[in-house]
Amino acid sequence: MTNALSKLLETRDWLLADGATGTNLFNMGLASGDAPEMWNEEHPEKIHALYKGAVDAGSDLFLTNSFGGNASRLKLHGAEKRARELSRMSAEIGREVADASGRTVIVAGSVGPTGEIFAPMGTLTHEIAVEMFHEQAEGLKEGGADVLWGETISAPEEYKAAAEAAALAGMPWCGTMSFDTAGRTMMGVTSSAMVEMVGKLKHPPLAFGANCGVGASDLLRTVLGFSALGPETPLIAKGNAGIPKYVDGHIHYDGTPELMADYAVLARDSGATIIGGCCGTMPEHLAKMREALETRPRGERPTLEIIAERLGGYSSASDGTGDAANEPRPDRGRRRRRA
Repeated sequence: MTNALSKLLETRDWLLADGATGTNLFNMGLASGDAPEMWNEEHPEKIHALYKGAVDAGSDLFLTNSFGGNASRLKLHGAEKRARELSRMSAEIGREVADASGRTVIVAGSVGPTGEIFAPMGTLTHEIAVEMFHEQAEGLKEGGADVLWGETISAPEEYKAAAEAAALAGMPWCGTMSFDTAGRTMMGVTSSAMVEMVGKLKHPPLAFGANCGVGASDLLRTVLGFSALGPETPLIAKGNAGIPKYVDGHIHYDGTPELMADYAVLARDSGATIIGGCCGTMPEHLAKMREALETRPRGERPTLEIIAERLGGYSSASDGTGDAANEPRPDRGRRRRRA
C-alpha cells in the first residue's frame, strides 16, 4: 500500500483534516447510547454524507466512522465479534468518497481507545490491547484506508499498543492524545512526555498531536508545548469547536465558524501541519478554516496571551508541564521553529 499521506505532506505545508463524527451523526438522527459503527451497515448513505460533507468543505483528510470499533467497545452492544467487519465497512465507504472527489483525499482509519484500564489498576494487558487494535487495523486496511489514526488516547501504554498494532498490519499511522486534565491526559501524560514517547517508538507515527480536550485555547497551548521541543515529526491539532454547553437537552458547542477560522491559523502558526476540528466542528466550520488557511499569511508563533485574546481563556493556570502557580512557558527549551 502506497503511503499517500507522506506523499501529500511532501507537497503541502498544511493539510486540513475533518471535523466531528459524533456531533454530525447525532444531527442525522443517531440516538445517545447507540453505536455509531453500526450505521456503517444500517445507514451507509448517512456515513457517506458525513464523509462527503468534510470533503466538500475542503478537507484533505477525514477519519472513518470506526472510533469505537474495537472489540471492547463493541461488546457493550453485543457486537464484539464484528470489529474487523464494521471497521472494513467504514473504510470502504470512505474509499468511495475519496476516490470520487477528483483530488487527493486521505482516508484515515479511526482507532479510538479501548475504554479499559491497564493492569495492575485494571485488567487490560499490552498483548490484549495490541490484539484488539490489530484486528481493527486489518479491517481498515481491507477497506482501503490510507493510514491508521489513533485518537483521544490517554494512556501511554495504549498509544504504544496502537503503534505495535499498526506495525503488525503493515500500515502507516498517526496518533493523537487528549489533554483534558489541566494540560495533561487523564492518565497524566504531558505534552513534553508525549514528544519523548513518540521519539522512542520502533514504529513511529507519520504525525502526532492532540485532539478533543477542553477547548481550542487549551489545545493550542499543548501544541505550543510540542513545538517548543522541536520535533521533526509533523504535528496535529484537532480542537473542539468551542466549549460544550447544554441547550434544550442537547450538548451544543459555542464555537462559530469565524472562531474556528482564527483557531486554524493560530494552529498553523503554533507549529501544526495537520489541522482539523473535533467535537462540534461542522462542515461550515471547516469551510471557514480552509478559507483562512488559504488566504491569511503565515504569522509569528503566537503567545499564550494572543491565543486567549482570540479564542478565549484557558481552563487551567498550568499547561501541565511546570509549576501550576506560575504562568506556563511553552517556549522554554525551544530549539527550532518549524518552517
